Amino acid sequence: MTKRQLLLSIISFSILPITIFSVLEYPGSLTNIIVYLQNTTFWWIIIISILLSYLLYSYSFLEKGNSKNMRVIQWYLLWNVFSFVRGMFIAENYWDWKGLIGNTFGLLIPIVAYAATNKVLLQRILSFFVKYTLPLFLFFCLIISPNVYGFYLVPISFLMLFFPVLTTRWKLVILLISLLVMTIDLGARSSVIKFGVPIFLMLIYYLRRMISVKIFELVRILFVIIPLIFFVLGVTGIFDIFNMDEYVKGDYQDTEIDSKGEKIDDDLKADTRTFIYVEVLSSAKVFNSWLIGRSPARGNLSESFGADDESGRGERLGNEVAICNIFTWTGILGVVLYLFIFYRASYLAINKSNNIFSKIVGLFIAFRWSYAWVEDINGFSLTTVFLWLTIGFCFSKSFRTMTDKDVKYWVRGILNSYNNLSIRGIQALRVRKVQKELSDNI
Repeated sequence: MTKRQLLLSIISFSILPITIFSVLEYPGSLTNIIVYLQNTTFWWIIIISILLSYLLYSYSFLEKGNSKNMRVIQWYLLWNVFSFVRGMFIAENYWDWKGLIGNTFGLLIPIVAYAATNKVLLQRILSFFVKYTLPLFLFFCLIISPNVYGFYLVPISFLMLFFPVLTTRWKLVILLISLLVMTIDLGARSSVIKFGVPIFLMLIYYLRRMISVKIFELVRILFVIIPLIFFVLGVTGIFDIFNMDEYVKGDYQDTEIDSKGEKIDDDLKADTRTFIYVEVLSSAKVFNSWLIGRSPARGNLSESFGADDESGRGERLGNEVAICNIFTWTGILGVVLYLFIFYRASYLAINKSNNIFSKIVGLFIAFRWSYAWVEDINGFSLTTVFLWLTIGFCFSKSFRTMTDKDVKYWVRGILNSYNNLSIRGIQALRVRKVQKELSDNI
């Protein structure tokens, strides 16, 4: 086994600890098991090891001739490193330093995008998840809350984008898992949306002959500008999209289980975002941190959650809304760089590709830019890691130049070793040929 093959195995395996870490903060009924697994020092070592693995070999996995496209990610990472260094001078106590390190882990996750430009590596990561991590869900579903299922099963929502070319067996598995996540707890609105949107987008495959690239591009641009429009409307008081109770009449409630195992009623129309924007913008005004933010060491002043601030300053270190965190920690410059990445990735996937699936993934990434204004918590988690793997996939020239048939065999290659997929005749020869070509790229 060569050094590079060893690294490939290590990075593929990393999806397992990342998945486990992602659900540890959401205990279910067997909280003593979760508490036993929660050790900050241990997980920091694991996270640092994972990020270093991706960093040290990022250029090894990066496709030749693709460095120019990846510059937008380099700029964003450099700005986040600057924000981290700045935070070292701003941090005043233990809680500041802990927050600085924890938040920086999330801000450095874009490193993994380099690896995803190599479609072989992403195939191996997904294959490892399906073969080893997914079966472990049968255990974890017993010790985590139902509203956390979506955090564990994130890669399934990615595979849903390729649903039309899966085998019948895997179509059933992927669909059932997606429906489970979407229906087990309607109060987990983020999971419902993140698993529902891929189902909607994959339907484009069946309409592909009716949809031109211009239509794809129009929808992409709409995803990019819609959150900016709603933000302006909300700030000016014309229309608050989060205050649905004012525009939608009737009661829409769901019963869910909280972290203590108790049943509670959840109002599905509840506005849980407007106050976050108010507090974040108010803090920026107080500290004049509009341009470069307050660094990952500090948060925003919060009347709603400030009482929980261990430092006693009435701040909330991180919010559920990704764009609010990026703005608070890295300022408007950070938000603009974040936008450039999503814009460039979705543009390449839609306008510089030979297969319909690349265009579908491009729309998904454009949607995730919009959704960053609603949620997408950007800490170190499987959700964030897989978002950046998907972004890297959009930058992958080898993925974008594949035909629809090539993508079909690439996707089936993810599941091939797991279910001993049998393809006769020419299809079998085509699979082996494509897989050999992929292996030669390692």
